[in-house]
Amino acid sequence: MSVSKRLGVVGDMAAAAKVLTGAGLVSPVRPDRLLGMALSFGRWGFSPAAAYAAGAARDPDRIAVIDEREAVSYAEIDRRSTAVAHALADRGVHVGDAVALLARNSAAFIVAQVAISKLGADTIYLNTGFAGPQLGDVLTSEGATAIVADEEFVALLDEVAPDLPHLVAWSDDESLPDSVAAIGDETAPELPPPGRDGRHIILTSGTTGRPKGAARSAPGAMAGLVELVAILESIPYRARGVTVLAAPAFHAWGLANLTLGMGLQSTLVMSRRFDPERTLQLVEKHRADTLVAVPVMVQRILDVDETEVRQVDTSSLRVVALSGSALAPTLAVKFMDLVGDVLYSLYGSTEVAYVSVAGPADLRSAPGTAGRLVRGVTVRLVDDDGNEVGPGDTGRIFAGSAMTFEGYTSGEDKARLGNLTSTGDMGRFDDDGRLYVEGRDDDMIVSGGENVFPAEVEDCLHQHPQVQDAAVVGVEDEKFGQALVAHVVLRNGGGASADELRAHVKKQLANYKVPREIVLHDELPRNETGKVLKRQLKEAQQKDA
Repeated sequence: MSVSKRLGVVGDMAAAAKVLTGAGLVSPVRPDRLLGMALSFGRWGFSPAAAYAAGAARDPDRIAVIDEREAVSYAEIDRRSTAVAHALADRGVHVGDAVALLARNSAAFIVAQVAISKLGADTIYLNTGFAGPQLGDVLTSEGATAIVADEEFVALLDEVAPDLPHLVAWSDDESLPDSVAAIGDETAPELPPPGRDGRHIILTSGTTGRPKGAARSAPGAMAGLVELVAILESIPYRARGVTVLAAPAFHAWGLANLTLGMGLQSTLVMSRRFDPERTLQLVEKHRADTLVAVPVMVQRILDVDETEVRQVDTSSLRVVALSGSALAPTLAVKFMDLVGDVLYSLYGSTEVAYVSVAGPADLRSAPGTAGRLVRGVTVRLVDDDGNEVGPGDTGRIFAGSAMTFEGYTSGEDKARLGNLTSTGDMGRFDDDGRLYVEGRDDDMIVSGGENVFPAEVEDCLHQHPQVQDAAVVGVEDEKFGQALVAHVVLRNGGGASADELRAHVKKQLANYKVPREIVLHDELPRNETGKVLKRQLKEAQQKDA
């Protein structure tokens, strides 16, 4: 089955103009400031450097970033990043080199990112949860020339990459000579245009193997406009608003919203570590219209006492944008009942970028859906032989758009079908054109000849009032080939037994979907972006068998 939602040369220009106007991007600007914005893009291309220079030209005193320590204007980001770029150049970084960024969310992260782009260098976004061997392997395989890292990672870097030049992003001591804060206090001369837009290299999570760099070049002006219109049509972001960016900025979803915030000239509110109560307080304090998170963060907000959540004023929120992992249907509905119908869940991947968006109406009427295709996206569902499946049938998801990645930096590639790329998932479309993602194509469990996707069983477990978290994996079984094992975390005070939880599943699902075993945990292993590390659960299960 093949489905597409196309946009021509910015598609229907009238429709595109309507979307941009509705988002507040088409508004009067003083001629001299408009000229300054145009010159910024002419100088720096379509890059972070251009976005912040344009923001400084339009409204230099507007606050660009608020973190735990300070509020920084667009003009300050532009000025500080120039000084940091000079410091990187002094350490041997040139046009076309690759600079690694190992930092949690802060103004220093953005200053470093903009500085790297001013040199025409590529940025390698490193996962702050990488262990030493992973980190050393990635720095070598991606050919990093230098690294900008938070102070907490410096000791680790001294072990795995002692000869790699580095600057410090976040430090408790702002006067540290090699820190972004100290260097940014200096005044430096303007840099010449690099003549090249640096690439963004995002690392895969590494949950199924070695993390791989997925490269994506900065889009041209037209491609960037097409992408912006497509996203704004699906998620009602607004220009010059306030966004609480809870998702980690090194992750594809956090980075996408960081980039979008630059283009919309928004104020980004950032914390180095996620805390559910603190996040809600930031929404209230700054009257944020947007919250960007990953699904496990919604789960943790729902774990907060409901009375406490309702005491926080979140009425300013228009959008709570989620992506990065599957969103359990039960959690989506519970969250909207608590906060309001402001939830938008985007389905995509590091490799294919965006595919579809489920808005509040879809999440209400069709819980579990991944939503409707974003304009400009084509999807084909095929069987193992590459043949399209019929309407309503499940197949491997191949997707393509202007933002599909260029391939892994190692030279490897994701499975392709013409100009479409595998998402690694299985899915189907309903009669209304909504996409449903059944699960990872390598996660499907075949038990007694029946196909079981873990997500359905996990959501069923989430519906039990005493279940806080759940993950289902397949293990070897002599009788059925594979058997289901559910790993469950109970809410505080919950005393449900494994037999009670199995009976709960049996009431709602077919017998072959009932877990053979339920293992109770204090918490499930997750990576920095909230994905459950199912490989660890399987390995532990096999070790205990």
